[in-house]
Amino acid sequence: MVSRAKDTHTTNRVVRIDDEDWAAYEQACKDKGLTRSADIRMHIKSEIAAWRRRQRAEGQATAP
Repeated sequence: MVSRAKDTHTTNRVVRIDDEDWAAYEQACKDKGLTRSADIRMHIKSEIAAWRRRQRAEGQATAP
C-alpha cells in the first residue's frame, strides 16, 4: 500500500541521510523559513526545469 501525506496527497518517499546532516539541514531550512520537505520539492522542481531546458536546447523530446 502506498503511504500518502494527508495534507498534500503526495506519496511519501524514503531517503537515507545521516542524523547529523538531517539536523543541520533542518536548521538551514528553518533559517530560510522553509520546511525540509518544501526545500527538497523546490530543488527537485528546479532540477527538472533545468533538465527540460537542456532537452529543448538539444532538440530532444521532453519526457514527463
